[in-house]
This record gives sequence, structure tokens and C-alpha cells, in this order.
Amino acid sequence: MTGRPLIGISTYLESGARWGVWELEAALLPAGYPRLVQRAGGLAAMLPPDAPERAAGTVARLDGLVIAGGPDVDPARYGAERDPRTGPPAPARDAWELALIGAALSAGVPLLGICRGMQLLNVALGGTLVQHLDGHAEAVGVFGGHPVKPVPGTRCAAAVPEETTVPTYHHQAVDRLGAGLVPSAHAADGTVEAVELPPSRGWALGVQWHPEMGEDLRLMRALVEAASPSASATPSASPSASATAY
Repeated sequence: MTGRPLIGISTYLESGARWGVWELEAALLPAGYPRLVQRAGGLAAMLPPDAPERAAGTVARLDGLVIAGGPDVDPARYGAERDPRTGPPAPARDAWELALIGAALSAGVPLLGICRGMQLLNVALGGTLVQHLDGHAEAVGVFGGHPVKPVPGTRCAAAVPEETTVPTYHHQAVDRLGAGLVPSAHAADGTVEAVELPPSRGWALGVQWHPEMGEDLRLMRALVEAASPSASATPSASPSASATAY
């Protein structure tokens, strides 16, 4: 690798954040995300919510993109009624991250979606979500772990070839797959734990678990390698890989 690729990571706005004597709105991102990018050999850039029309210009300055975990995707984005167990909507974040995903897919910029990021990638390509399932989160605010099994021959399996226990915290999952996406890992109960686009449509992978909460660098290294200058000969995404507009 001739240089460290610049990897953008989506963030979110929270009111009432406190540090020192201050209590203000802040653009937040758990430190595990930039640390994982840095440890995997990339440069980390935080991307707070912005106007969706600025997403293409933002992505054009990046070598790779991470859509971070966070709140539930608004069911209206995939044409569903809200389940009472679905969290409150985050419209500004949904709009911004959907625009980032669309821009990355259109430009062929390597993309890794983590938890909510995987779910949003699925929604961006016309898929739907299961709004609640049990057994994939422990106590509120506590990460658990369970084994996932990669599908042989996939990009996910190339990075993590063996069944492995991963950090997990979610209560939603992929239901109907978005256009072109294929499942590339499963939990023991059959839940789709990773999705990806075929190589002909660029480098796009989503995982349901939280690699930033563990020590395994392999998935992030795969993104960093795909985003590096030495990977510039890799075919970019075709126009058909563009995300559905929402």
C-alpha cells in the first residue's frame, strides 16, 4: 500500500452531550470505529449528518466509506408499518446515510455497513427489515456475542473464512434482500449476518455484528485494502448498483 486511504465514517447528532463544563449538541461516534480504521491501516474521517445533496461531493473525496451502527431505520423507508418495539425515527440521519450509500455505490467507492449500516444498505437497494427478533442482544447497553458462519466463496468468507464468535447488539435484521445483494454469513438460527454485492457491482459488504467492539481487524483490513491506491485497477460499480432513491 503506497498510502493510507481516507475512510469516512458516518456519525450522528445527539443533544445534551456532556464534557467538562459543557452540555451541547454534538456529532458523536463511538471511538471503536475510528480506532478500528486506524489499526487496519486507514485514515479515519468523521462524517456528521449533512444535506443529502452534498453526499456525492463528500464521497468523491473519500477512498472508502463506513456506515456505522445506531438507531433503527424508519420503517417508512421500506414501506412498513411501525412495530411498537421499533425505536424512534432519525430522519436526518436516515436521509444522509442513504445518500452516502447511493453515492458510494454509484462511484464505486468501497463500502462497509455495520449493524444499522448493513440494514440501511439493504433498504437502500429496495429490501425490507424484520423489525424485532429475540436472542441477538443481551441486557440494554451490553454487547453480547454469538457465532456466525460465512458463506463459502463470498467476500465475507475471504476476509473471515471460518465460523467465529462476533460482538453483537441488535434486535432487527434483514428480511427481503435488496436488489443484487446476496447473503454471505448466517447466525445459527438462520438470521442473515452479512450481505454483499457481487464483485461486478463494486466492493460493498454489510455485517450485522460490531467489529469495532472486538479485536478482529480482518473485515476492516479488507475494506482498507479495497480502498487503497493499489486496488485502483478493481472494476468500479456499474450504474445499476446505484441505491434506490428514498
